[in-house]
Amino acid sequence: MTRSHLSLIDSRGAAKIAFDGVEVGADAVLGEVDKGWAVLEPTLDRAYAGLAAEMLGSASAAFDITLDYLKTRTQFGQVIGTFQALQHRAAKWFTDLETTRSCVEAALEALDAGADSRALASLAKAKASELVHLASNEMVQMHGGIGMTDAHDAGLYMKRARVTEALFGGASFHRDRYARLMGF
Repeated sequence: MTRSHLSLIDSRGAAKIAFDGVEVGADAVLGEVDKGWAVLEPTLDRAYAGLAAEMLGSASAAFDITLDYLKTRTQFGQVIGTFQALQHRAAKWFTDLETTRSCVEAALEALDAGADSRALASLAKAKASELVHLASNEMVQMHGGIGMTDAHDAGLYMKRARVTEALFGGASFHRDRYARLMGF
């Protein structure tokens, strides 16, 4: 087994694990060929739900930071949070946060109960991927120019969002998986 370091755009540590010369068969440590899905799928469902929870937390933090900014930043002699266009965008963001929170909680509750969590885990990951994309974009845009600099954390949120969106399958993969599991 060999491990090589991977650099991710969001500066998190990652590694590639390679198994060279691993024997496969009935007596092998890793198991039989094509027999691992029964163990791997529930493990991945936990990863989907756990990552969705992390993404929800990131989007919630971005919302709180941005909301504070909207309440303090002034432009044209007014607090920018009084501008109707920004209020509408913040309201949509908040609505998406609450919808995603329901999906993530349902997936985590199914996992805790030992129920079939496959569809709920994919629903949570799909919703969280869409949410974190929206959240990172809105954070940068609502902060204006400072959101595009290294002087503000908005760029860090955006980089992490792009990595987590793709990690373990993006929104389209999970929407498709959810639909298949629901019989569509």
